[in-house]
Amino acid sequence: MPTRIPILESIKAHLLNPIIVLLFAVAVVLFIYGLVEYLYQGKVGDNRAQAIRNIIWGVAGMAIMLSVYGIMTVLTDTIKAFAHY
Repeated sequence: MPTRIPILESIKAHLLNPIIVLLFAVAVVLFIYGLVEYLYQGKVGDNRAQAIRNIIWGVAGMAIMLSVYGIMTVLTDTIKAFAHY
């Protein structure tokens, strides 16, 4: 049975997870905004370039947040495993 580390789980549950969810939501909103901007105002060169940048930054932000969540999960599981010994 794995050992529970209350402080680690508390930090993860009350601090890190909400921050990651918030930043992921911001990235999704930026992506959707860029997509809508591209579809409705993408005829003009400057608007099109800005819309494409917003889409790219939104996708990059989502990828980074997923990576951070994965790395955080691996680190906390590793710390729990070492605390078990």
